[in-house]
Amino acid sequence: MGRRLFTNNVMTLTAPSPATIDFSSIRDLVKVETNAVDQLILEELKSDVVLINQIGHYIVNSGGKRLRPMLLLLATKALSCDDRHAITLAAVVEFIHTATLLHDDVVDESTLRRGRDTANALWGNSASVLVGDYLYSRSFELMVRVKNLRIMDILSQTTTAIAEGEVLQLLNCNNPETTEAQYLEVISRKTAILFSAALQLAAVLSGAEKGVEESMMRYGLHLGIAFQLIDDALDYRAKPEELGKNLGDDLADGKPTLPLIYAMAHANTAEASILRRGIEEGNRDAFMDVFAVVKSTGAIDYTSGRAVEEADKAIAALSVLPPSPYRQALEDLARFSVDRNY
Repeated sequence: MGRRLFTNNVMTLTAPSPATIDFSSIRDLVKVETNAVDQLILEELKSDVVLINQIGHYIVNSGGKRLRPMLLLLATKALSCDDRHAITLAAVVEFIHTATLLHDDVVDESTLRRGRDTANALWGNSASVLVGDYLYSRSFELMVRVKNLRIMDILSQTTTAIAEGEVLQLLNCNNPETTEAQYLEVISRKTAILFSAALQLAAVLSGAEKGVEESMMRYGLHLGIAFQLIDDALDYRAKPEELGKNLGDDLADGKPTLPLIYAMAHANTAEASILRRGIEEGNRDAFMDVFAVVKSTGAIDYTSGRAVEEADKAIAALSVLPPSPYRQALEDLARFSVDRNY
């Protein structure tokens, strides 16, 4: 089934950082490069098929943080690399991410993302899936231009791992017996692998030695896990207007995320029965009852704490880099990933 990505190492829990990280100042470090990526994305979205233009522009311009391409750009700077292909690969990473969003929203029957209607809610499932396929195809066209077989190998393995993660998640849906290890395997493949690939691409472009490349991959993997853990915690603690989606979406999809898994393991018999029914039935109407159990068992705090552990691992992996504003930005992004409310 491909590479196993998650290893359950024990780490000492540390306290979250204060919410003082200025995301816009981090983005400004690579503002010129980010603008170039945005321009390339707009150019490559052009098609003589009107619906592709409409959906492609809608989803790409829907207010995302462009975190994955930003990570690639910051890493190339931290590695003192000024390869022009970094812009192309940053666009590739964003296209792959956008394609997964289109497909995810169809699978999950989502109607809201980033505070806006999903593409499938506006244009239907068929159009969303097909435009997602188009974006995958465009991403491979772009990566071919780099003319680097190693890079193509990394990205092809990454898209395979993402697809495997999606299928694993589907198998876990409505299954209250899902373990924490199974959950972590899903998010490692489905979410964290693209973070890891973005950092690995930066290392390959810079010609970094193997040890540095592996450290960059570890940073991306742990950061991606931390990011998803907080996403899953936010489904039980955020305000809908901040989160940009409907609270209880994960429960409605029957997804046994870590807050639910931990709560199941620590609830009493009556509480566990509430959680089991909620997961098996995917019942959004049961959200408040499920939320009460999740909160009372400390599951939200546990999930947030696990995210902090992963962010700490990510920051530790950056020790191979020399001090610079770009390394500091990568460290700050790890802290931001666990300190955010959206």
